[in-house]
Amino acid sequence: MTDERAAAATGGIALLERAINYTLGCLHLVTPDALDRATPCADWDLRALLAHLDDSLRVLGEAVDLGVVQLDAVGTDPAADPVAGVRGSATHLLGALAGSRDQPEISIGGCPLTTGIVAATGAVEVAVHGWDVARACGVDRPIPPPLAEEMLDLSALLVSVDDRPVRFAAAVDVPPRADPGDRLVGFLGRRPYPTISRAA
Repeated sequence: MTDERAAAATGGIALLERAINYTLGCLHLVTPDALDRATPCADWDLRALLAHLDDSLRVLGEAVDLGVVQLDAVGTDPAADPVAGVRGSATHLLGALAGSRDQPEISIGGCPLTTGIVAATGAVEVAVHGWDVARACGVDRPIPPPLAEEMLDLSALLVSVDDRPVRFAAAVDVPPRADPGDRLVGFLGRRPYPTISRAA
């Protein structure tokens, strides 16, 4: 792997690690009573969102472990503790990432992509769903500004017109001087400003 590609892979992996750590912090807000609450993701309650997040983390773990993703849904045990499942998948992925910096490519559905691109794309999904989890729990826990700033630049490249409204809702207008986290979730179709408690 060239020095440039190695740096790109390392940057994407570091971004994903930071996104996972942010989202793990959001999981502390989840209580059993909150699992049936609505989330910023249309048609998903918190239980369904956690199942999706668990699946995404496991797919990323497969990508890092094996260098390939088959695109077959793994599925989760509906009787299992969804928060424990997400934590376990996130912990496995963090461990796998620690030894993956020399992985040049990951094949997704037969299409080779650089490790940096896969990790950076996963970082955006993991962090924004962490924000969704906090919001469903009635807490405003912003994505840290340095992390959100990096993801804003990436999101403009990763989210196309064709992704709306299938993967993402229409972008929500926020003031141009809003915090980076508010601009990020707004770009990805979330409303950042409902009246709820703010957490550090």
